[in-house]
Amino acid sequence: MSVELGTFVAGLMSDPLMLAVTLLNIGVIVVNGATDAPNAIATVVSTRSMKPRPAIVMAAVCNFLGLLVVSLFTSAVANTIFKMVDFGGDNQAALAALAAAMVAIIVWGAAAWFFGIPTSQSHSLIAGLTGAAIAAVGSFDAINWNEWMKVIYGILLSTFLGFGMGWLTARLIARLCRRAPRNKANQVFHWGQIIAGAGVAFMHGAQDGQKFMSIFMLGIALTAGLGQPAELALPVWLMVLCAVNMGLGTAIGGERIIKNVAMNMVKLEVYQGFAASLSATLCLMLATFTGMPVSTTHVKTTAIMGVGAAKRKSAVKWQVAIDMVKTWVLTFPGCGLIGFLTAELFLLFV
Repeated sequence: MSVELGTFVAGLMSDPLMLAVTLLNIGVIVVNGATDAPNAIATVVSTRSMKPRPAIVMAAVCNFLGLLVVSLFTSAVANTIFKMVDFGGDNQAALAALAAAMVAIIVWGAAAWFFGIPTSQSHSLIAGLTGAAIAAVGSFDAINWNEWMKVIYGILLSTFLGFGMGWLTARLIARLCRRAPRNKANQVFHWGQIIAGAGVAFMHGAQDGQKFMSIFMLGIALTAGLGQPAELALPVWLMVLCAVNMGLGTAIGGERIIKNVAMNMVKLEVYQGFAASLSATLCLMLATFTGMPVSTTHVKTTAIMGVGAAKRKSAVKWQVAIDMVKTWVLTFPGCGLIGFLTAELFLLFV
């Protein structure tokens, strides 16, 4: 399934629900840029390799490029989200439920941003869609468990591989550079960390951008009366639309989240920041090209924890990390319930 820009605009003009879904999805993308994307460059800021504002500008640019470039080669993550739930055969009811899912994601994400909590917009998206789809269909038959399992695989990968790679990379660098002059090594890792941080932001754009593009494509299909086609092809105009809005969100928000992820959890040296960013980039690449929707926040945070633990366990402020894990765990039932209840409300008017 591929859609021309003219067809998309015509759908917006003819269906108020499609217009609502589009505006809400753009809002979600902007919130995602403000809450998730800053985590990509958190370590760059916490180790003082870059000041917050230039780092956020770098993240915005890399988000744009990552979404655009990677999506030209693969749409695996978008396909997973597209097929993860079934909103049923009533296209107007499905559109109403889809709009409800977007409302749930915005409410959850905005609350997290306000309180400076590094919650995952990816987890919110999955939870909101699932809750709204269950309301639309009236049972758990709305869930495509084969695709939903990729979410579970992604959580496991981002937790264990992120932590393990962070720990291993930090230990390896410390061993290889133990005799290197400290000033010279710090200069190398200063630039290496900036490049690695840009890599995390690049892959964040690819991962999260595809998730939200799938929402646009689902809305277009439902407006056209096509239901949920088996496959989809992402048009370039849609890549640009999502990339611009994600970059905008990154540019206008995020310093609170940066502080919580990297500054409060563990004090990092320059080489440790490089190790965390490199590990997160590699994990995100693996997940993106295998179609596993993962959270950039989750991946980066576990990588930071692994790096801190490689030095000594006491280097990590485990209570901060535990509080973050609690937030991730609460996101699925919390945002899912909001999506379900909002969809039930919206469906009363369809």
